[in-house]
Amino acid sequence: MKKYLLSFALGLMSLTAFAQTDYEKIMSEKITKIESCKTPEDFQTLSNDFQRIGSKESSQWLPPYYAALSQIQKGRIMMRNGNMQDLDGVAAQAEKYLGTAQSLAGADNAEIHLLKKMAYSLRMMVNPQQRFMTDGARASEELTRAEKLEPANPRIALIKAEDIYFTPEQYGGSKSKGIEMFKDALAKFNAYKPKTALDPNWGRGEAEYFLSLPVENK
Repeated sequence: MKKYLLSFALGLMSLTAFAQTDYEKIMSEKITKIESCKTPEDFQTLSNDFQRIGSKESSQWLPPYYAALSQIQKGRIMMRNGNMQDLDGVAAQAEKYLGTAQSLAGADNAEIHLLKKMAYSLRMMVNPQQRFMTDGARASEELTRAEKLEPANPRIALIKAEDIYFTPEQYGGSKSKGIEMFKDALAKFNAYKPKTALDPNWGRGEAEYFLSLPVENK
């Protein structure tokens, strides 16, 4: 009986290890695609993929986190294309996934608070003048929370740099100051090590892009 129980326990451990390895493999494959997606449709497909992984791995916070990130990146492309009218729906979907991620990871997760900031920023861009004091203020609060939790996080530095870079000078923005902040973000990327191979590690390419722009565009 003892031998049977031992064999059963070892078999269960092997299955668990195999399942974990399978999870890590498919997550790694999907995470890699974040950098290569170019269109809103690409990101929607990727978000759906992460959602399906999350439905099977219901104790893991990273699948809904990446589902939310994919939605936010979809929204950012839509925003650059001038499609503001659908950003509320995109932000709402991202916030739904972030709620799931936060329930699994806990309230003190800087990466989740940063994505909440980005989702509120999408909402604000639907009508910046009307929403600056509501969604804009919420975005600022989430960014402050994220930075307090993890001040060395390079993605926080990246988003702060973006905000300064794209804000008109009359409202406190500055392209030259933004570039200096992108340099700080890149330095933080160089020093940063994610907790695991699956943990958030996106953003370096964006900092490098802004720093590669011709001087006259800065």
